[in-house]
Amino acid sequence: MPDRPARSRWTSFVAAPTEPRARLLHEEGNPAHRVRVEHSRDTILVHLSGEDGHGWTVLAVDRATRHWAVGEGERQLDAARAAFDGLYGPEG
Repeated sequence: MPDRPARSRWTSFVAAPTEPRARLLHEEGNPAHRVRVEHSRDTILVHLSGEDGHGWTVLAVDRATRHWAVGEGERQLDAARAAFDGLYGPEG
């Protein structure tokens, strides 16, 4: 387990003000660090890029049970697939 970080001021992920229907948020002051949330009837996926924009961590949550799984990958799709498979099992 990592050491607990020192207290610091919290900031937010924000949408680009030029996007009329923003689907992607970025960290204030660090546009390479992105987050995206998508959902279906059954599942919520939270996609989080690396601090420098490389690599992805995805949290998959089953809406009915709130069970969850996390996947990581260099590509967003690979991380999402790993999280989804971790939650529901691999597609057969």
